[in-house]
Amino acid sequence: MVETQHIAEQTAVAASFLRYIPLAPLLAAAIHMTFGARAGRPFVNVIACAAVALSFIFSCRAVLELAQAGGGTFLLDPVYTWIDAGGLTVDLAFRIDQLSAVMCMIVTGVGFLIHVYSTGYMSHDADFARFFGYLNLFTASMLVLVLGDSLPVMFVGWEGVGLCSYLLIGFWYEDPAKASAGKKAFVVNRVGDAGFLLGMFVLFWAGAESGHASLRFADVNALAPGLSAGVAALAAALLFVGATGKSAQIPLFVWLPDAMAGPTPVSALIHAATMVTAGIYMVARLNVLYLAAPGVMEVVATIGGLTAFGAATVAIVQNDIKKVLAYSTVSQLGYMFLALGVGAFGAALFHVMTHAFFKALLFLGAGSVIHALHEEQDIRNMGGLRAKMPITWITFAVGTAAIAGVPGLSGFFSKDEILASTFDSGHWKLWALGVLTAGMTAFYMTRLFVLTFQGEYRGKREKYEAAEESPLTMTSALIVLAVLAAAGGYLGVPEVLGGSNFFAHYLEPVIGHHALHMGHADEIAVMLISVVVGLGGIVIAYRLYANGPGPDATFAVSGRGLHGTLGNAYYLDTAYDRFVVGGIGALAQVLWRFVDVVVIDGIANGIGRATAALGGSWRHWSTGNVQHYAFSILVGVAVLMLAVALGVAR
Repeated sequence: MVETQHIAEQTAVAASFLRYIPLAPLLAAAIHMTFGARAGRPFVNVIACAAVALSFIFSCRAVLELAQAGGGTFLLDPVYTWIDAGGLTVDLAFRIDQLSAVMCMIVTGVGFLIHVYSTGYMSHDADFARFFGYLNLFTASMLVLVLGDSLPVMFVGWEGVGLCSYLLIGFWYEDPAKASAGKKAFVVNRVGDAGFLLGMFVLFWAGAESGHASLRFADVNALAPGLSAGVAALAAALLFVGATGKSAQIPLFVWLPDAMAGPTPVSALIHAATMVTAGIYMVARLNVLYLAAPGVMEVVATIGGLTAFGAATVAIVQNDIKKVLAYSTVSQLGYMFLALGVGAFGAALFHVMTHAFFKALLFLGAGSVIHALHEEQDIRNMGGLRAKMPITWITFAVGTAAIAGVPGLSGFFSKDEILASTFDSGHWKLWALGVLTAGMTAFYMTRLFVLTFQGEYRGKREKYEAAEESPLTMTSALIVLAVLAAAGGYLGVPEVLGGSNFFAHYLEPVIGHHALHMGHADEIAVMLISVVVGLGGIVIAYRLYANGPGPDATFAVSGRGLHGTLGNAYYLDTAYDRFVVGGIGALAQVLWRFVDVVVIDGIANGIGRATAALGGSWRHWSTGNVQHYAFSILVGVAVLMLAVALGVAR
């Protein structure tokens, strides 16, 4: 079983410079939006990249000061009191501890590389200022999310990245399909965000009941062990609903594959390295609350395992190079939630880091291919690009090997830690799903790599003749990310392989220590099983697809039902369209045609007609004739007298 040791209370150390980490890209976004287009492309490129670089420098400073302050401390920048109403006080405060430090380094470091890459990728787009404005605004929002000292401040960043995701996915809004993909991401995320809000309300109510209404993370985690089982489970479950939306888990993952409609750097930044990991970060930040709700932890693990396996099966039959990577992202996020659900918070965050390296590399590599082939994305029309794009080829190979779990590369270490923790916790069925997922991951990524770079080119010849390696602004980011994808895992080498798992020990002050109870022999055996399955997936895919995509055509005919089911992602989108979108549409029709037109309009129009009729009848008395008015008075007096005589009026 996984053992979680007590987390010691930390002491705050003032650090007023933390506000500049999100402020730099926020100011850059404002510059781009106001006069960036007039200032010109070189100016926008420099400002966009320099702002994120400045945030990275401030993040490095924070990490160094945190190390000097010691493990029992965190840096705090209380900017100002944001809300002071009734019993609730919320400061706009930013916090750097070991957990937020890791996230800041990922967001700003990988984000900077993607910004540099974007200067080359978007070099021919006329709306460059708006693109970099959105990209910088997204970076600022993500930094607010990970730096916030309380749930409300986190929620500001949470909503900010949701808005920017909508703007960036639908960046080419002239295309109705791309605009629709942006709206879909926005709507699906709002469903999850409703759960996040309700979870916050439950925690505020529980704190108020105990006499301490605070939504600071430190106070929530201090309150959590004393909550009743039902309240803790309700709050944790509602917050997890928010996580399933932002981090694309069953049943709210449907937005992420369609999000590939945006520019490729957007896919790399938002859907590989940053936004989609927000849910994992939130659960890890509230780890004490989740440990107080073991039933919810079981749900988290189960949802994670099923998502990892299901998305991997769908990725096997995708032909769009970005769609393969999109479903791969959903699958890898499932791995992270599987780790969270079994209490291995450090393993989940370790995979967040390694995934940021190799998945950003893979998305940017895919963008390099798309850029060279003039927007071609179907891998059936690729092949033989190794000779044309040697840097993209070798860096993509590193990313493929890393995500496939080849021993020695980053994905091997983080995936192994998740699978070992799952097995050790007694979730053997979920472990088996995880191992199968590892094999399928190796299979579909090798298929993608072989069909893209190996063999003969299968598309239009003129595209191949015109293809060339991407410019240095793009390939430099690929090279750096390839180095990180290869070497990043050595921050978490387990003891069984002679390491000390520096990454896990670094996070201990925030998430505690998680120890495996299994012996080294068992751990090695579990590791070997996943390695053998992964290498088997690589070998099988290489042998099947070395001569082209023929096996896919065979499978489409021989396994038509299964192929169709996987190709349509288990028809979940179809079900949503029919029962959710269609149901809401039918309800809207009823509300319009009956409630609005018949009931509401009928009442309003009926009152109008009745008033007009009454006015018309009284009009006949208004003749201007004095005798008629005198007669009316006489009739009125007679009626009153009769009423008095009968005792009706007194």
